[in-house]
Amino acid sequence: MAIIERPSDTLALPPGAGVARAPLGVFSRPRAKTGWRSWVATVDHKKIGIMYGASSLFFLVIGGIEALAIRAQLAAPGQKLLSAGLYNQVFTMHGVTMIFLVVMPMGAAFMNYLMPLQIGARDVAFPRLNALSFWTFIFGGIFLNTSWFLGGGADGGWFAYAPNTGVIFSPSHGMDFYAIGLQITGIASLVGGVNLVVTVLNMRAPGMTMMKLPVFTWMSLVTQVLLVFAVPVISVALFLLTFDRLFGANFFNVQQGADPLLWEHLFWIFGHPEVYILILPAFGIVSEIIPVFSRKPIFGYPFMVFSGIAIGFMGWGVWAHHMFASGLGPISVAAFSVSTMFIAVPTGVKILNWMATLWGGKITFTTPLLFSIGLVAMFTIGGLSGVTHAVAPADTQQTDTYYIVAHFHYVIFGGALFGFLGGFYFWWPKVFGYFLNDKLGKVHFWLTMVGFNLAFGPMHILGLQGMNRRIQTYRDGYGFNFWNLVATVGAFIIALSVLVFFVNIVRSKRAADLLPPPGPDPWDGRSLEWSVPSPTPEHNFDDDPLVVHFDDWWHRKYQADETGRVVKVHEPEEIAMIGDGSRAHLPAPSYWPIVMATAFPLIGYGLIFNLAISFVGAVVLVGSMVGWALEPSDDEDQPPHGHHDEGGDGDDGDHVAVSLEGNEVTVGG
Repeated sequence: MAIIERPSDTLALPPGAGVARAPLGVFSRPRAKTGWRSWVATVDHKKIGIMYGASSLFFLVIGGIEALAIRAQLAAPGQKLLSAGLYNQVFTMHGVTMIFLVVMPMGAAFMNYLMPLQIGARDVAFPRLNALSFWTFIFGGIFLNTSWFLGGGADGGWFAYAPNTGVIFSPSHGMDFYAIGLQITGIASLVGGVNLVVTVLNMRAPGMTMMKLPVFTWMSLVTQVLLVFAVPVISVALFLLTFDRLFGANFFNVQQGADPLLWEHLFWIFGHPEVYILILPAFGIVSEIIPVFSRKPIFGYPFMVFSGIAIGFMGWGVWAHHMFASGLGPISVAAFSVSTMFIAVPTGVKILNWMATLWGGKITFTTPLLFSIGLVAMFTIGGLSGVTHAVAPADTQQTDTYYIVAHFHYVIFGGALFGFLGGFYFWWPKVFGYFLNDKLGKVHFWLTMVGFNLAFGPMHILGLQGMNRRIQTYRDGYGFNFWNLVATVGAFIIALSVLVFFVNIVRSKRAADLLPPPGPDPWDGRSLEWSVPSPTPEHNFDDDPLVVHFDDWWHRKYQADETGRVVKVHEPEEIAMIGDGSRAHLPAPSYWPIVMATAFPLIGYGLIFNLAISFVGAVVLVGSMVGWALEPSDDEDQPPHGHHDEGGDGDDGDHVAVSLEGNEVTVGG
């Protein structure tokens, strides 16, 4: 018999009493609390964030293997490891994988996990849409990579310039997979973007005004706004390309009067905001890490916020600097040259503010801080090489050379990936309840730093010497041999660094039981996510926190003494977060998001091979919509937060929550 205890009385109830159970059937909600079913059906933003992170690391390995194949081919002149056709497929899929399946979802991992915590929310605005976004991304990524087994990968470059990607020049199905696969992942990005924008605007904790948001949340909000407006542009371009390739349309058919620059304009109107979609979340991450390990608040918080907004806004006005060699005309070239120079200003503001935060701080050189400093240094190099492209004559010389490859990797790898790796080390104890080994982390950092600069630094020289990009091989005697070999060595050192990272994850997990747990606030953090236990409980916060200050969690721990000196007055475990006494009702899990997501690749395969498969996908799509709509509401089968069913299948756990006469009580087994 289970005993309910409360101050006034004691009652005996059978296990599970007081919790309404949903009827069995196709529309009943999944009940598993642990095991793989709990992950498949989850709508918890934290689990979805973890799955985004794991998926991005998986695709990082795939994209890395493709990069190593490229560098092995170019390590020496006249190599024949890859044929010209296969080389085109490998470098195309490498770019697509790293941009759309690694960096974007890696940013989504941090945003999904952290944004609700940093604003004091218990979940995102639309939890099931959040799950739909993740599963759609996964199936889109799988769909793209199945092209390797169904005729070959895309071969038109990650930029897919039409009409070169029409059926005449690219007759295989690889570009069909590209066009439809990116449409699928675009659906994921658009759904996730709307969800997170609404979350930040509508679900902030009491007292958290917009100018009290952590910088990471601000940068993530700007990123999601960019996604909401940029994804429809590339979706239109991909829609037109799909109809050209599969249904004989003439949107990019120059012989029928199409403009050969139409694709370039559509792609780069999306493509340049996309650069900031990739980099702004990493900017936000280092803006959280640097203050913590400098023991100082972020320098110039309003400037950090508004510079990020300015980057997002100005990012829409620089796309044509990718097209200076296309014959736009002098007026357009001059206008976009000026805008390209101007966008360096808000970026420079961020770099100076990070340096000012470090200046005079009590710096602790942990692995997260090393990666953050690495971002500041490497992105500065990439930014400076990018500004050289604002000078149109120089850009005309550089645009088809390896100088561009070097610039792009210093911005995206040296910027986004360095920031994300620092974020992994920083928030790992919060997410999983144990530290990653700091010594191995520093080995990981230095291998990454050395390998990165060896791989991409020489590409500046190769480009200035005249080595074209997108070439399968080169002749001996042009002076390219040495620096290509150095770049290849650097690429394999990067691969070694990734291996060290995975070894660190495995070893740290095995050692976790032998070490004391990190506690809720192992780094002496500043924002609200450090106020909750590690790992984060399912309900996030016991009460909605009441926010008074920017960096509110830090202000609860530190106060000025009578001499004006800031001193620590409370340990994290001593602080009870002030709340409004509200009780949360957690969103219930659902299988329908993953069912709906399976419809998109089915429709895609049908468009490419047989429309009957598309019909099956359409049936799945409509059926999942009906199931989603008819699924029982949360109240029918989910206990309120705070006391959860702990049983493996959700049916016979030791603790459930009941409500008697308005009082929440606990049933103990």
